[in-house]
Amino acid sequence: MSASLYLCAHALAYVGPGAGFAFLGSFLVLLVALVLAVLSVLLLPLRIAVAALTGRAGVLGAGGSKRVVIVGLDGLDPGYLRGMMADGTARNLASLAEAGVFSDLRTTCPAISPVAWSSFATGVNPGKHNIFDFLGRDLRTCIPELSSCRIRTARRSGLLRRARAEISLLRGSQPFWKVLGDKGVFSTVLRVPITFPPEKFRGLSLAGMCVPDLRGTQGSFTLYEEAGTRGEAVETREGPEGGSGVCVPVALRNGRMSSRLSGPAVGARAMDAPFSVRLDSDRRGARLRVGGETVRLRVGEYSPWMRVKFRRGLRTAAGICRFLLVSADPVFRLYVTPINIDPERPAMPLSHPPYYSAYLAKLHGPFATLGLAEDTWGLSSGALDDASFLRQTIDIHEERRRMFFDALRRTRRGMCCCVFDMLDRVQHMFYRDMDEEHPAHRPSSGAAGDPVREAYRRADELVGDVMKELRKGDLLVVLSDHGFGTFRCGVNLNRWLEECGWLKTRPDASGEDCLRDVDWERTKAYSFGLAGIYLNRKGRERRGVVDEEEALSLKREIARGLLDLRDAQTNEPVVSRVYDSRETYSGPYRDAGPDLVVGFLRGYRISWETARGRVAGDVLTRNAKPWSGDHCMDPALVPGVLLSNRKLDLTRGTPHIMDIAPTVLGFFGISRPAYMDGLLLAIEEAAA
Repeated sequence: MSASLYLCAHALAYVGPGAGFAFLGSFLVLLVALVLAVLSVLLLPLRIAVAALTGRAGVLGAGGSKRVVIVGLDGLDPGYLRGMMADGTARNLASLAEAGVFSDLRTTCPAISPVAWSSFATGVNPGKHNIFDFLGRDLRTCIPELSSCRIRTARRSGLLRRARAEISLLRGSQPFWKVLGDKGVFSTVLRVPITFPPEKFRGLSLAGMCVPDLRGTQGSFTLYEEAGTRGEAVETREGPEGGSGVCVPVALRNGRMSSRLSGPAVGARAMDAPFSVRLDSDRRGARLRVGGETVRLRVGEYSPWMRVKFRRGLRTAAGICRFLLVSADPVFRLYVTPINIDPERPAMPLSHPPYYSAYLAKLHGPFATLGLAEDTWGLSSGALDDASFLRQTIDIHEERRRMFFDALRRTRRGMCCCVFDMLDRVQHMFYRDMDEEHPAHRPSSGAAGDPVREAYRRADELVGDVMKELRKGDLLVVLSDHGFGTFRCGVNLNRWLEECGWLKTRPDASGEDCLRDVDWERTKAYSFGLAGIYLNRKGRERRGVVDEEEALSLKREIARGLLDLRDAQTNEPVVSRVYDSRETYSGPYRDAGPDLVVGFLRGYRISWETARGRVAGDVLTRNAKPWSGDHCMDPALVPGVLLSNRKLDLTRGTPHIMDIAPTVLGFFGISRPAYMDGLLLAIEEAAA
């Protein structure tokens, strides 16, 4: 009820037809919302007076007609963009640059999306927001875990004693839209990374990167395949950012098969849901039945989002997924996307207010809710081909595009922000086609055309359509969190540390993930994730052996060794710079991240083995996977992009992604909070 009151109180900032769609499932909630809307109008004079007295005039007071539009293009690379501007392909972005500002944008250390977007949101360095990688670790066991949020099961007291999930956001500090809201400025924030679970503030939000699937993973696909007829093997290990997959053998009888979708776990068992497929007589298509619905499948075409209800006893959970008939003849293969949380009936909170996701689903139809929704692991493992992955990526981009433009038209004042992931995902998977020296390079991308160039063209088209929606006085900011480079060779830091004597494994080492082979009593340094190296420090790690005095000299030794590391195949150095956390970060979380961030030269990145916390393998491994582009290298080599339709004061040098937060606050006349590390970029007044 308080959420309904909250949304109604800010209807002036978010208006338009269809606002009641989300409530159609409940007449009582709709009635309450209408009553609260009437009360909101009646109390408007009182609210204005309170806002004036408390300094929260914002959209209700002077300057309330101001609007900021922020378009985040994850992975937009300044070098590649300049090339497209020069040949006339990126006309809209070139026009924006000519009218206002086009600059490199310094990124965070390390140059990883959850880290950079957290600094964008908060205006502070990682030492103040506590996000250093996709993964953190439990200091008692040193087992890696998700860095952004913690999901734990707690039991309620009382007669029923039912289990419930407790979800907490691990990012520190507060996003600048919370500061805006405290001053009365309304914001709509869509799919910004590290916003799960959603925080309360004066506005609307839909969570982005690191939202899990219904199974609690960062994305786990399923491939159903005729038993005993497998062609290429499907790798099902967990991917570098948490994605995974599984192959399920099935039997066809007279062109029919039945199986079950695996859902969330309840105790030791998973909930599931039945489905069946009947192939056409010519095996060019099929009919799928799931959740009481029947849909036609054609080879190579995705089904629409299908709602699936998982059940075990009295417990149920709602999810959505898409099916792809990969092949029907001679081998039957059916791909199923990760089971996304149903936005209309979310098993975990997806939005603020909680019913905002249902509103969006009622208005636009079901949509991907998984944080890393584009199934890069499906392509890397062979479950998807290039064309199927690109189709999925474009479909997700279009879903987000529809939501964003609807939100933009309704957010008449305040801020409207959305982050689009398409460029990042396409460059990760198709940089091999741009780099002739990449181990996975192909002379032509065949049916896929030029995926990277096409993704940039779509991004340019998106920005052009946004520019058409601008009104006099609006501030448009287009930015990316980092650029991109080729990823030809993986560096197994744990293996290198072992060779140098700083990491020791147990005599019975089995090559398992998650640092399980490490002999902690004899280990001084270790690595996992995509950022760098951690010291096994006394007083921090439970079995730490390195004291503060030794830590200083040990870091210097490790840094010297890394800078001397060379690729035996090319005789080229591997590392550009090693960053010491004590010099790079400030704030209460400074010691929570890696002690050394390894800034690799172009072409190199932490290996897949190190990302999973493995020690076994070679120090250097050629990367022949489709995941061929990356940005986990020296931050100085992969800056992001900043564009604006208004001139910004850049006399102090290249701006940093932390500068966006105080700059937006300044646009609304709100002083930069003292804790923010970012600087205010003065904005030129709009032309009359």
